[in-house]
Amino acid sequence: MAYFWFKAFHIIGVVVWFAGLFYLVRLFIYHVEANEEPEPAPAILKQQYTLMEKRLYSIITSPGMMVTVTMAIGMLVTQPDLLKQGWLQVKLAFVALLLVYHFYCRRLMKKLEEGTCGWSGQQLRALNEAPTLMLVAIVLLAVFKNSLPTDTTVWVIFAMVIAMVVTIQLYAKKRKRDKERLALETASE
Repeated sequence: MAYFWFKAFHIIGVVVWFAGLFYLVRLFIYHVEANEEPEPAPAILKQQYTLMEKRLYSIITSPGMMVTVTMAIGMLVTQPDLLKQGWLQVKLAFVALLLVYHFYCRRLMKKLEEGTCGWSGQQLRALNEAPTLMLVAIVLLAVFKNSLPTDTTVWVIFAMVIAMVVTIQLYAKKRKRDKERLALETASE
């Protein structure tokens, strides 16, 4: 019975963790793009985004990660034979990548606060897709386990990556055109 309690709270932790990761990098994008606003907006916006990023990271994202990892350890303690299964080893590799991403976001957050972040809004949009891809891989492994249909799955994931890249590029172009159009309209008034 303990395994199911660990599993339930593990899933809850995953939801909270990913919600935080998805929104955190979105805040980074807004933070970077605040520089494009006329004064005094950048200073005000950057201060607000820094506060929001810190709170999100420390109150939602990191606790979600800790619950996820702690409950996963609990599941493995109750059923240690799971570690012998190949699908779980691959899943744990994706989780390790996700942990690296999590802590890299903390590093980016500090650079944004210091004003030394060299990432553009478009680059951060691409970075924001990484947890989505890891989530897809982790969930597919958890659901299908050793019977993951790799041929179809590989093509679906590949198609998702292409679709995300194209969407990011199209959105960036649209924003640029909208901003240029607004600048022209403002200048002609």
